Order: sequence, then structure tokens, then C-alpha cells
Amino acid sequence: MNTQKTLALAAVLATLGAPAALAQIRIGATLAETGPAGALGDPEAKTLRLLVEQINAAGGVLGEPLELVLYDDGGDPNNARTFATRLVEHDEVVAIIGGTTTGTSLAIRSVAEEEEIPFISLAGGIEIIDPVQPFTFKTPHTDRMACEKIFEDMQAQGISRIGMISGTDGFGASMRNQCLSVAETYGITVAADESYAPGDADMVPQLTNIRNTEGLQAVLNPGFGAGPAIVTRNYRQLGIELPLYQSHGVAGQAYIDLSGAENAEGVRLPGTALLIADQLAGDDAQREAVVAYRDAYVGRYNEPVSTFGGYAHDALAILVDAITRNGEADPDPVDLRDAIEATSGLVGTTGIYSFTAEDHLGLDLSAFRLLEIRNGGWTPVQ
Repeated sequence: MNTQKTLALAAVLATLGAPAALAQIRIGATLAETGPAGALGDPEAKTLRLLVEQINAAGGVLGEPLELVLYDDGGDPNNARTFATRLVEHDEVVAIIGGTTTGTSLAIRSVAEEEEIPFISLAGGIEIIDPVQPFTFKTPHTDRMACEKIFEDMQAQGISRIGMISGTDGFGASMRNQCLSVAETYGITVAADESYAPGDADMVPQLTNIRNTEGLQAVLNPGFGAGPAIVTRNYRQLGIELPLYQSHGVAGQAYIDLSGAENAEGVRLPGTALLIADQLAGDDAQREAVVAYRDAYVGRYNEPVSTFGGYAHDALAILVDAITRNGEADPDPVDLRDAIEATSGLVGTTGIYSFTAEDHLGLDLSAFRLLEIRNGGWTPVQ
């Protein structure tokens, strides 16, 4: 682990230099702080505000304070594109963090690539960074990786025939396609394939079709927001006893609360170490980063952390590390992009990041932890 840099909040703050001068390093963000994806974007925004305050209290970066310019795009791609343009042309930020959803991330990406400014996405869709775009990076695992992690577990349990019910939003549709593309590799047949729109309030008809499909051994729900919670409640109402898998798009306490703990009991999904901070081994490489962020967030907001806030934590830490290594408080965008791409061994709440010219995610499948909901909380699947 000698080449790894620990991204615990204390470690980040310790590297940030002397007392702040008058100049400011302006960082932009556009997030779905409200709207259908507000359960994801709200902790992201809170995390960025918390960490910027902590960093500035410790002396800033390269002796200069950070300034966070943050807009709430409500999860609307058109708003996200407008705000991204404003961040570049009016606010003159050095980089953009955001894109709570895949749709808003793709909108921001179009601006970032045209303006040649570094952008770190907080969304899951693989198309954000595949194929690689010069100025675009991201912190969450891809939806394809989520499919692979889930199918690994199904394969280990002898599950080979499943039903799938997916959201038609950008994330749900993308993950559905990715799961279909890799299912055969794991010996999985998707025998029932249903969908629901983001505004749907009842998924009983689709789940009834799944229940009536012969020979199913499990059900997978790619989606985020309120949809998966409705699916989970309807699933229990219909008395379906097959194992239910969800995506990393709902890896937070809000999903359990919306579903009802009794309905979510036994649900499995791929998540991050952040959700099981107190259950990590003492020598776990992520423990220090995870516990430090968890304690700072809970101490400030008196609410549980979520993986989505963790994505924002990692994005800011990657950016601060790159600015520090670049050595310029007013970095040239291309030089800053190069410094981000040279990130190696950074330990975050989501995983250990090492970017290359061919990989702007920097995580492998080992960064995912397969989790199960038990008694209203998260437990690792052994």
C-alpha cells in the first residue's frame, strides 16, 4: 500500500498548505439537490459544502481558499447544460463536479469537452466514460460493473433464470442494457423483462407478469429514486418470495426508509464500504477514509451517510489532490486534466482510484461490496 494516498478527511486536510491568501480556487458544481433525484443530490451538495469549509478552515489548497459555486439543476439535463455553461463562461471555475444522474452528466460532459475543462461525474452510466472522453472522469462504479457484481452472486447461488424490471430513466435503461449484454457470460437468462416510467406509482401489473413467468429464481431491479422502493413494496404485497436484487443506484438509507424496513429485508445490492463502516476490518485499506468522512458528515448534519455523498467526497478529494500535485492555484485546464489522469492509488470511500489515459473511472470490481439489508441496516454478504 506504499503507493496509495489515503483520502480520509484528516489526511486530505493535512496536505493542503499554509493559511489562505486572498485569491480563491473556484470549483463548480451542478447537482440534483431537489427533484426526483434529490435523495442522491442532496447528500452530494451537503458533502461538498462540508468539505470545502473543512479544507478552508485548515488553510486551503496551496495556500488559497476554495470557493464552491453550486447550482441545483433538479435532475434536468437542460438545466445542467445551462449551469455548466454558466460555470465555465461566467463563474470561471477550474473544474466541474456533478451530474447526479446519467442524463445530467452527459449534458455537462458536452459542455466540458467543448470548453476543455475537467469534469468529474457522480453518476453511474458507463457511457459517461466509455468511450473515454479527454476531460471527463467519474467516481461511481459503472452500471455494467453493478450487473457483473450481482451476476457473480447469482452464479454462486446457482441462479440462472431471472426476471428484470427496470426504470426507463437514463440510469435504469442503461443498466438494463448492460445487464442484458453481460448476462450470458454468467450463464444468466433474463426470462421476463418489464419496465416502468419514473413517475409510475404502482408496479403491480409488471410484477404480476414476472410472478407468472415460470421457472424464475430471482428478480433484478435496475433503477434509482423512488421507483425501486415502490417495486420493493409491491413485491412484498404480491407475496413474491424470490430473492430481490437492487442496484447501487439505491445504496442509501433513503431506499430502506421509502421501502419500509420489513419490505426491504433480505434485499441484496452492490454498494460501497461507506455503508458498512463499523463492520470493516481494522486493516481494510478504505477504513480510515470511510470512518473519517462518515463521522464528519454525521457530526455536521445528524443524518446517515450515503454512497452518493461518498461519490462527491471522492470527486473533491481527487480534484484537490490533482491541484496540489500540479502546483498551481490557477491551473491551466489541460495541465489539471493531465494531473487528474495521473491519479494513482487514491483511497476514497468508493474505492481506490488509479486513472490512466484508457480508464477515466479508475476502479475495478473489487471496489464493490455485495450488501444485504438486515433489520433495517446494511450487512456484508460473506
